[in-house]
Amino acid sequence: MSSAQRWAIVCLLSLGMVIAYVDRANISVALALPEFKKAFQLTDSQRGALNSAFFWSYAFLQIPAGYLVDRYGVKWPYAISFVLWSVCSAMTAFTSTITQIVGLRVLLGIGEAIVTPASMRWIRFNIPESQRGLAVGIYMAGTKYGPGIGMPAAAFLSKDYGWQNMFLILGMGCMIWLIPWIFMVRNDDQALAEVAASKVTGATLPFADVFKTPLIYGVIVGTFCYNYFVFFSMTWLPAYLIEQRGMTAQQMGIISFASFAGMGTVAILAGLVADRMIARGANAVKVRKGFTIGGLAVASTELIGAMSSDTNIAMIFAVISLAGLGLATANYWALTQTLIPGGALSGRIAGVQNFASNFSGIVAPLLTGWLKQTTGTYEAPMAFIFFLLLLGIASYVFLVREKYVPQVVTA
Repeated sequence: MSSAQRWAIVCLLSLGMVIAYVDRANISVALALPEFKKAFQLTDSQRGALNSAFFWSYAFLQIPAGYLVDRYGVKWPYAISFVLWSVCSAMTAFTSTITQIVGLRVLLGIGEAIVTPASMRWIRFNIPESQRGLAVGIYMAGTKYGPGIGMPAAAFLSKDYGWQNMFLILGMGCMIWLIPWIFMVRNDDQALAEVAASKVTGATLPFADVFKTPLIYGVIVGTFCYNYFVFFSMTWLPAYLIEQRGMTAQQMGIISFASFAGMGTVAILAGLVADRMIARGANAVKVRKGFTIGGLAVASTELIGAMSSDTNIAMIFAVISLAGLGLATANYWALTQTLIPGGALSGRIAGVQNFASNFSGIVAPLLTGWLKQTTGTYEAPMAFIFFLLLLGIASYVFLVREKYVPQVVTA
């Protein structure tokens, strides 16, 4: 496979993630619409539950999904799952009860569970370490461009065609992605894994040993903290901008796009810069860890905007904090792949990390809804985000260290 083909597939993986996040984010826009809330008579706690339902299945299926791609490869499991989640997203157009929506969101989570383990596995065996930061940056940018595109698209489609047609158009319109996926991607990652394993000269890392050092727990905690802010923004930012800051749905879409697109762009640039530093001889762990900590630190400025009574200041820091978090996006994922040996486990290790990521997707919408309903404002949810970002910094400083790398066992 040529270099151009590999990078084209990296971009295709990123586009797949864009589509996945469009189908995740569309519900958050619907939940901010007065007509949708009225149709289902929703409380803040119920809105939190609907935002969370996707993650009930998605988070807990990450490790099984990782095993699935480690066992059967990336190409066909991903294609089948893509069809499942697209249909589930589109079917939301025909729901009439909260129970039906919850059921479809759970099925959507089942369909999308394979995305990150499959994508990270493909990158692990097709992109060298010296270019992996850029590859992961491009791929993970899809997690930011997805809501950045999805939120304004859902807002405009809902305004012009109604929320039912919005779900139908976004769900089924993206199925065209399957055409290049089927014709461009080879079903050869298992063979590549065998070649990589043969070069390790009998050294292996049992999966259970990954959990015997503090490193993996630092990764889990740091990943949770990073993504709590992301999933708050993906699920509650539309409602916050409309209800707390008095914006229209269209204005909300513009701010959401600027925040998430900024994050995606910074993620690509940060991955590229980190790669170049490593190529010039810098320590890969120190470089990627530094970018990760820096991203969490910039993200903590969200509290400045949240506590300001000036809407313009609030909007500026909404964009800065999320865009700044992009410094960490590619590098905290690539850092895990660098630190933990054992390429044959790459799908399962990505599954562990993505479980931590998406467990925050369960907690953030529910806890935000409860705090908002209990206190009547968004100040308490924002303060909790600030605390978690500081906790994430501490996790990477004290636990994610080279001396805690699990050791392989020589056969």
